Amino acid sequence: MNLVYVFIGGGIGSVCRWGVSVGLKNLPITLPVATLIANVVACIVFAIVLLLYKNQTFQNDNFKLLLLTGFCGGLSTFSTFSYESMELIKNGQIMYAGLNIVVNILLCFSCFYFISVPKS
Repeated sequence: MNLVYVFIGGGIGSVCRWGVSVGLKNLPITLPVATLIANVVACIVFAIVLLLYKNQTFQNDNFKLLLLTGFCGGLSTFSTFSYESMELIKNGQIMYAGLNIVVNILLCFSCFYFISVPKS
C-alpha cells in the first residue's frame, strides 16, 4: 500500500512541476524560474509537514509518504536544476549559473530554517 501513496503523490507532484514549467515557459528571463519555484514550493511543503510531525499534529505515515516522498519528490527537481545550471555555464552565462545555484540553495535552505528548525 505504501507504493500507492508514493505513486499518487509523485504523480501529482510531477504534474504540478510540469504545469509550473508550461505556465512560465515564456518569461523573458535568463534564470530558470520554473525550477526555482518548484524547488522552493517543495521545500516549503516538506518543511511544513516536518513541523507538523514534530509537533505531533500528524502521525499518519501514509500522509508522510504521500506528501514528502511522493509529492515533494515529484515536484522538486535536482536533476533539472543541475542541467539548467550546466546549460547556462555552457552558454557562457557563468554569472547567471552562479546566481541560479546560490538563489536555489539559499531559498530552499531558508524554507527549512524558518519553518521547521526550532527557535531557541
